[in-house]
Amino acid sequence: MYVTPEQVQAATKANVEAVLSLATSQFAALEKFASLNANAVKAAFEDSIANARALAGAKDAQELISLQSTFAQPAVEKAIAYSKSVYEVATQTNSDFTKATERRVTEWNENFVSMLDKAAKNAPAGSDVAVSAVKQMLAAANSAYDNFNKVAKQATEIAEANVAAASETVKGLTKSKKAA
Repeated sequence: MYVTPEQVQAATKANVEAVLSLATSQFAALEKFASLNANAVKAAFEDSIANARALAGAKDAQELISLQSTFAQPAVEKAIAYSKSVYEVATQTNSDFTKATERRVTEWNENFVSMLDKAAKNAPAGSDVAVSAVKQMLAAANSAYDNFNKVAKQATEIAEANVAAASETVKGLTKSKKAA
């Protein structure tokens, strides 16, 4: 069995496309992170200016203390919103990377099995056992990979649930402080 130049070219093209797709995805994530950070810094700066003006306009110490306590809650809420946004971008980027990796692994496995089948046809008699053993090892590796992916997805779902629960807890705490 020989590898033709067309096969090499097709494989190279597929690899380049996969790398470019991942690079595009990573750049989009970087762009989202930069935008989030720029917006957060701008909002923090504007809030600081507004807070400083409000504090400068305080007429007595009690008003000053009252103003300071009102500044904390919006800051916490904005921090939670920022954290959620960062988490969402990171989760989406990870999902894109995982999907691309899964596609490449699937393609590689299909190509490898196809190559094994072609090699088995041209192999000497009695090599069926070796080809079968390689296919079984590949199937076992694929099974382990699938199990790993399932565990990783479950861990991601648990982390997402924990983030949502923590956000709700903080929101509940800030609401109870408002009511008090």
